[in-house]
Amino acid sequence: MLAFRLPREPSTPRIAVWRKLKRLGVAQLLDGLVALPLDSRNREQLEWVAGDVIDAGGEATIWIGTPASSAQERQLAARMQETVAAEYRRLIEEAEAVRSHARGQRRRSLARLRRELRRIRLRDYFPPKERELAHRAVDDLATSFEEVTP
Repeated sequence: MLAFRLPREPSTPRIAVWRKLKRLGVAQLLDGLVALPLDSRNREQLEWVAGDVIDAGGEATIWIGTPASSAQERQLAARMQETVAAEYRRLIEEAEAVRSHARGQRRRSLARLRRELRRIRLRDYFPPKERELAHRAVDDLATSFEEVTP
């Protein structure tokens, strides 16, 4: 967990920190308290963010903790899973919409969708069923594009 506090002004560091945390896929427990599953990558990433907070004149501490009950742990995992599942659903919808684009635009869109799929995967700690559906949607789009390309 990362507990942090940043000065309200200037707002730029607050926005930058929140964007980094969002990219990591944190679960916000309270205002200024976020959590990630414990592994060496996540711990290092939170240490970097904590450094950014301190550099911006704020306070930050990293904690290792576990929920008090397995029900709370499941609830937190389900919340994180649903957030990622919604991102996968949006990606699936975008892949379907790209099918109607012009050929050049489809190629760029396919590359963008593949990048987005990789970004979502990095914060997918509790894989939902939508993960496989999103991969299949992007793969199907690539296959349909290859079938049309001479």
